[in-house]
Amino acid sequence: MKRLAFLLSLCAGLLGGCWDRVEINDIALVTAAAIDWSSPDGIELSIQVFIPRSLSEGNETREAMTLIRTAKGVNIADAMSKVQLKVPRKVFWGHCKVYIYGEELARHGLKEYVDYYARQPEPRNRAYMYVSKGTAREILEMMPPLERYSAEVVRKLSDMDIGMAVTVLDLQKMFAAHTDAAALPMIDRMKPPKKQRPQQTNPYVSGAAVFRGGKMIATLSDRATKGVLWLRDDIANPTLTIKLKQEQGFVSLSPIREKTTLVPKIENGKWKMLVKIDAEGDIVQNGTSLNLNQPHQIAIAEESMREDIEARVRFALKELQEELQVDIVNFARQFHRAYPKEFAAVRANWNQVFSEIEVEMKVNASIRRPGLIAVPAGLPPSEVKP
Repeated sequence: MKRLAFLLSLCAGLLGGCWDRVEINDIALVTAAAIDWSSPDGIELSIQVFIPRSLSEGNETREAMTLIRTAKGVNIADAMSKVQLKVPRKVFWGHCKVYIYGEELARHGLKEYVDYYARQPEPRNRAYMYVSKGTAREILEMMPPLERYSAEVVRKLSDMDIGMAVTVLDLQKMFAAHTDAAALPMIDRMKPPKKQRPQQTNPYVSGAAVFRGGKMIATLSDRATKGVLWLRDDIANPTLTIKLKQEQGFVSLSPIREKTTLVPKIENGKWKMLVKIDAEGDIVQNGTSLNLNQPHQIAIAEESMREDIEARVRFALKELQEELQVDIVNFARQFHRAYPKEFAAVRANWNQVFSEIEVEMKVNASIRRPGLIAVPAGLPPSEVKP
């Protein structure tokens, strides 16, 4: 027993206890961060800090939910040290799920700022990254009518997979890839319903920002961004509204399964890429006079669905290959895996090679279910085509 007591006393001395604890009341929870261009020698960092007492007091106003603190510095670490002087609690990055770069800063380059999030232990690798049209701080200052604060709006939009979603880890991989190309979703502002309250509006995701060498070089429209998502196999929850041949009205489909496969080929020195897309969908609205429960009419809708998907992808490829010459659709990764020696020979000149790749499309589109009804609702049987 004496030996056991002696061993327990030795083990107790090795326990650190709670000597380094930080109470929750001493922590400032950052919900979002915005980084804007300030000068050639500095940036402006703004953090959105959650105010916990607003919940206990039952105050539902946006002003009581968060506060904004801003400071300038030569980099994020320098600006953060100055922001800490303006916050009476220890700034904690562990709950920050949204990082927004201002458009002007993005055009000057983002590579050096990504290092801070990768090196520090607190920032989440799964936090989302964005580029804001205009200054990023304006996004944090918004007072959305539905959510508690603007960062929550932006995060939920990305969680819904309705557009491009890029995390901190994703951006690090893009900048470290062979192509040195990247893309981030763009954030814009809705027009406020009342002119006297310009901040009471919502941010929303609109298109994408394209990067080469860490610097933003262009923006993509929503249509081109959808084509990029199809190519990257990142498309989710899309709704396709198509015009059937020789028919009045439109048919809307909601794909339930989507899969894109990239098959690289090098034949007689010619670089080619086979893009195979398989999509299955359900009809969610029929604005035509067709009875889409008939096999031959389903075939018409499936053909239009294939043509619409291919047109979206071709539209994106034309902009990326001919106008921008930047590979944000992972062609380089596929050729590097299939033809490592050949890719190594052209790696330094990949942008030119990418612009000359011949792309072949094979789209397989199937409609599984026409919905709860067969004939178009609202039409008399005499007007429905058999």
